Amino acid sequence: MSYKIVFSDVDGTLLNSNHQLLNNTLYAIRQLQQRDIPFVIISARSPSGIYPIQETYGFRSPIISYSGTLILDEQRKALYVSGLVKKQAAEVIDFIEEKQFDCSWNIYSWNVEDSVDTWIVKSKQDPRILREESIVHASAVKGTIHMLPDTAKVGKILCMCNPDRILEIEQALKAEFPELSIAKSSDILLEIMPNGVTKSSAVKTLCELWNIPLTDTVAFGDNYNDIEMLETVRMPFLMGNAPKELKGRFPNVTDSNDEDGIYKALKQIGLIS
Repeated sequence: MSYKIVFSDVDGTLLNSNHQLLNNTLYAIRQLQQRDIPFVIISARSPSGIYPIQETYGFRSPIISYSGTLILDEQRKALYVSGLVKKQAAEVIDFIEEKQFDCSWNIYSWNVEDSVDTWIVKSKQDPRILREESIVHASAVKGTIHMLPDTAKVGKILCMCNPDRILEIEQALKAEFPELSIAKSSDILLEIMPNGVTKSSAVKTLCELWNIPLTDTVAFGDNYNDIEMLETVRMPFLMGNAPKELKGRFPNVTDSNDEDGIYKALKQIGLIS
């Protein structure tokens, strides 16, 4: 079986527990690129949260950002842009504020005209925001959604929640906004996006744009928001550090993100030597 494209989640998958790229993983990426097999980073992160990875380790690759609402090619040119309209995003933020949920909201928007993304938060002093900034090596801006032009598309709203409250926050948001896609991506993170926009839909969109059959696809993921993507591709690999519940759903479980899981899996299926 020959495969023509590889998709990889970032946190818990591409990066190890210290948010670093292992040497063998970088070797695997470069081997794929030498064979003209695109290695696509697919993440809930904004582009500004992904660029530092590429710049630190000296490679470029296509990017699917905000879990599917933005697709950039290797030159960082937008191939696909979607998102919430400003009014709808404002309604979500107003609801979160009204209910006084134990969470910190984040607004991520992409400006097509200047190819710049904006990350807006309520407070720059919130320890959850400070932690996220340190992880992704990007800076948030204190403000409100009204900073954005009326024509802006919000790639996603991210809620950083108290882990003891995240399920009730998720249930309340889903009940209030059934038309939106609301997915838990970790024990503390909720991703809010337009309905129908997922990592899976983005995989299908990019493969259609590049005329790559889904039967020629490989993907790596480690968490609940990766399930649909892994179910879409021909060769899905779940990382060894994934929740135990997910390991029973996929036949291919590679080693963890701290144990060269991506490298070993790609070697196993013959995509790298």
